[in-house]
This record gives sequence, structure tokens and C-alpha cells, in this order.
Amino acid sequence: MKKIRNFTLFLFAVTVTACSDDFLSPEPISAISGENYYSNDQEIEKGVVNMYDGLQGVNDTQSNSNHGTQVEYQVTEMRSDNTRTKSSEGEPAQFESFNVATTNGIVLDYYRSSFNVIFRANVVLENLDNASATARPTFEGEAKFVRAYTYFQLVRLFGDLPLIDRVVLPLEKEVQFTRVPTSTIYDLIVSDLEFAIDNLDNSNTSRASKAAAQALLAKVNLTLGNYTAAQQLCEEVMGSGFSLQDNFKDVFYNERNSEIIFAIEYEGDLQSVSQNFSAEWLNAVGRSSGLNYLTTEAKQALDAFGGNRTMYSYRQDADQPTQYQVIKYLPNGDASLGIEPTSGNPTLAGNDWIVMRYADMLLMHVEAILAGGDQTTVASALNSFNLIRKRAGMPEVSTVTKQELLDERRVELAFENQRLFDLIRFGVAQDVLSQFSNDNGYGFQSTDLLLPIPQAEIGLSKGVLQQNPGY
Repeated sequence: MKKIRNFTLFLFAVTVTACSDDFLSPEPISAISGENYYSNDQEIEKGVVNMYDGLQGVNDTQSNSNHGTQVEYQVTEMRSDNTRTKSSEGEPAQFESFNVATTNGIVLDYYRSSFNVIFRANVVLENLDNASATARPTFEGEAKFVRAYTYFQLVRLFGDLPLIDRVVLPLEKEVQFTRVPTSTIYDLIVSDLEFAIDNLDNSNTSRASKAAAQALLAKVNLTLGNYTAAQQLCEEVMGSGFSLQDNFKDVFYNERNSEIIFAIEYEGDLQSVSQNFSAEWLNAVGRSSGLNYLTTEAKQALDAFGGNRTMYSYRQDADQPTQYQVIKYLPNGDASLGIEPTSGNPTLAGNDWIVMRYADMLLMHVEAILAGGDQTTVASALNSFNLIRKRAGMPEVSTVTKQELLDERRVELAFENQRLFDLIRFGVAQDVLSQFSNDNGYGFQSTDLLLPIPQAEIGLSKGVLQQNPGY
């Protein structure tokens, strides 16, 4: 049994309700408040752990809020050409058909969950004066990494956002609901990550680290078109002791392995620290089973380019042979694949969620060099690309095109919530998703590249918060 930090909410933890009008500054749920807690390193450390608990999300099949990471695949992977629902029913089907309503509860859940994580990070930052000189830089680095990571997810999904860089009061509606340009959000993200890089080490892969901050900043720079900076950051991570696993399966079922740069930990069979998203990807398991099923296009890509990755990426649905399930995070095991269950109950799964891994860094390294046009480092890019190919049992290559890189990222990182962001970053999202939509009778429009701002939040703002175009 793997060891895991206890992510259970502490007495001082905060809660967010779906009807709250001050979700960015929720009230403590006990008599202990932030005003009289966080007075020393031990108490601030609990606040730091509380941030990771927020990232982990709540495994509660009876509620419709605070799931965070556990619903992320719906607002990312299921809005690409990789996955869909099994039945094309309910709110999740809005993502696959590019017909997301402003009242979609999953979007609201993810939006509020994310801002709650930002709130938790800001609580830590606000109490740093009570930390020791030794602990303070680490606490600040971790909080700024978590805030940057959360904002990076949000800004790519929603565009302009409220900038919440401190704990705000319930009456500060203008701060809570005024959207600022994405460039301003990215300024905060970059600043936070630069601080994290300067003040963290690489002692942990389930908490913020120097390498995790470097890797995330590299992806931010790729997104912003800063290719030289991205290349340098990739190479710094590549020199930090990470390595590819020999067996692709072990990336996902030999947790805390040499390939993991940052992962969100879960522990099986304990509701307080487990996840249920991987159960939702199965048939007749979970509350909305049959989500994140393969599209025809994703199956074709894996069959053509996946090599030995394919058998550990999807499998045939035993009950409906024309349907195919994602199995990278299989909670109940598969003896034929040598995969052990991570829990006795699939809805209390212990599979960690991998946020960043070394293979992604190698492919980002290739992207930075190709996009940046640095001909002197083409050989280095080819080496990074062929390391991925070699592990997959695919032939090595002597040249790499943009399309080949995009194809390689698709099959290497399939179902890891990367595809939509890759399509956007590569500048091909509109063409690819328009074709995908036409082929499947969906309704994709260019405005669908951003999610709607939840209507519930627009209502709470009393007109301050503005909607995205197209909704």
C-alpha cells in the first residue's frame, strides 16, 4: 500500500456552497477562524495541505460541487476530438456536442472549485508573516505554484477572469467579479512560478517543487509563444534526474515513479482521500457511468501511432463491443493486462492523477525547438522525440513535422486532459474541431473554444461579471 499524505480537511477548513454569494471568501466551518489560527509553522503547514486537498477535490457522489480535478476531464478532454459520453445524454453530452449551456452544473462546479483553491492559496500567503524565516520561502513557493497552476487551467478554459491575488472580503464585489485581460492573469502566473522556481526544491512529486514550477512555466511560455524561454526551462527539467519508465504501463500503475514531475495523490477505499472519476469511465459503475469513452478518431489515432501504448490506453467494453473505454486510470484492475485494482470499490479509487510527467517535457522540448526555429538544436529535439518513440516500440525518425509532433502528443498523452490545449496552442483547434464536428453532426463554433462563465456567477455579480461571446 502506498503512503499518502492525509488530505482530510482540518477543523479550520473552508467550505463552499452552490448558493453562496461570497464563494471567494467562504466562512470557516468551525469556531477556529483564519483570524486566530495560522499563527506558526505547524498551523500554516495545515493550510498548505488544505490547498492540495482543494486540488484533489471531494469524492462525494451525492453532491454537485467541489469536485475540482475530478470533473476536469469533462471540461477538457470531452471538448476535444478524443472522448465523448457513451449515451449522449445529460449535461456531460453538452461537452461532446459543443452545446454547453451557461447553466451547466459541471462548469459551475469546476469554476467554483478552482476559485476555492485560489482562496486557500491566498489564505496561506496572507499569513506568511507568522511563519519562521526558514519555512516562509517554501510555504510561499508552494502557495504561489498552486495558485499559478489553478489560474493556468482557468485562463485557458474561460479567458478573461477576476484577478484574486489576495483574500477578498464578501463585500468586495468589484474584485470578485470584474474580469481582467488574460495578459494580466498570465503576468500573475509567470510571477508566481518564477518565485516557486527560486524557492522550492525537488523533494516531492505530490507537492509543488522546483521542477514542477519549471515544467509548468515552460508550458505557459509555449502558450504565450516564448519558445526560447520554454526550451531553456524544458532542458533544466530534463537535467533534474527524471527519466522515462521502461514500460508504459508503469507510468500509471507504478505510482511516484521516475517519470512523475507532479501528481495529485489519492488513496483507495477512503472517501476523504479517494477519487471517483475513473469509475465514471467504466460501464455501470459510478453515478454517470459511461463518460470519457473513446471517439472513433481517437481510437484510429492510437491504432495507427500508439505502438505498445495502445493496449494500456483503451479497451473494448465487454457489454457493448462497439464502445471503447479509457483504461489509463483503471480503478478495478484488469488481470489480462497485469493491472491490479487500486481499491476494493471503484468509486473510492486510489489512482493518482498525473498533472505533469517527463514524457510531456520531452515533447514540449521538441515543440519549443521546432516553433522557435533554432536550427542549431534540431538534433537535440530529434533525440527527445525518439526517446518517446523508442519506448512506444515505434520506429525512430530523422525529421519531425508539426503534425507528427501533434500526433505523437495525442497518443502519448491521450486522456490526460492535454488534447484540447494542444490543438489550441498549435493553432489548429478551429480546423480540427470543425471537421470533427461536421463528421459527427455536432455544432462546433469558434466561440466554443472557451467555456461559458457560469450564469449563476453572473447573477450573483448583479451584472458586473460579463459573459463570453457566443453564449
